[in-house]
Amino acid sequence: MQGVLTGFAVIAVVIGIGYLLGRRGHLGKDGRTVLTGLAFNVATPALLFTTLARADLTVIFSPRLLVTAAGTATAAAVFVVVGLLRGWGAGPVTIGALCSSYVNAGNLGIPIAVYVLGDASLVAPVLLFQQIVVTPLALTILDLTRPGEPRPLRQRVITPFRNPMAIGSLSGVTVAAVGWTVPQPALEPLTLIGNMSVPAVLLAFGMSLRGSGVPARGENRSAIILSAFLKTTVQPLVALGIGAGVLHLRGAALLDVAVTSALPAAQNLYTYASQYRVAERLARESILLSTVVSVPVLITIAALLG
Repeated sequence: MQGVLTGFAVIAVVIGIGYLLGRRGHLGKDGRTVLTGLAFNVATPALLFTTLARADLTVIFSPRLLVTAAGTATAAAVFVVVGLLRGWGAGPVTIGALCSSYVNAGNLGIPIAVYVLGDASLVAPVLLFQQIVVTPLALTILDLTRPGEPRPLRQRVITPFRNPMAIGSLSGVTVAAVGWTVPQPALEPLTLIGNMSVPAVLLAFGMSLRGSGVPARGENRSAIILSAFLKTTVQPLVALGIGAGVLHLRGAALLDVAVTSALPAAQNLYTYASQYRVAERLARESILLSTVVSVPVLITIAALLG
């Protein structure tokens, strides 16, 4: 339980600093845009590369991957179906599906894994699955559905390989797969740049809260509530059901999949929405709401299964 509270406290402090920066205007009117661009185009791709280049890819094929994939697919699919039936549009539906299923495995999942589960590597299957499969797929959809003239077939085909996030992820996986060790002089600058990713994302998210009211009170209320409900309730229930009922996980193994699935939506989803200028309010308020709601959910799971 201490790990849950510690992880949330760290995130809350940094977001609060970002809010104060935005309120006082210390970074100027374009400060949030600059931080978002820095995170999306430079820092996060560097972080993904350095993380995945040193990852043990065998963890992808563990039973935890089945639980992660099933929970992610279920929560995202429900939002997509509802969104399409209600005509919310491809961009908002994509962002909402991410907010419904994409867990904060990095800046929140790692400290919680350390303090609650006792092993930071336990979030690796979730992190790898999201960065190798979910992120490239979602960003490709956002790229292809951008307003404007229809793009030539060749440009559509190579779209996934032009996105900075996808490039960082796929490059890191390639390095890990071939067993190549990146020379230290080349790795250290990338590591230093990558270390800016989480603070930049959290500060930009905090700055975006300036002037915003209580979440889920505007025109996107239904989408925000649905995505937060799917993220904090449906996804962990699916993980528990499959983990205990199908894979027969017990004890620490079941606690692991339940905790990682109950993590709130990742703050970097707001970076995606902001970068593509689509459903920014939906992303911001859904992340905020799921983060608040996930606190009692995670504490309950830790108390019952820990």
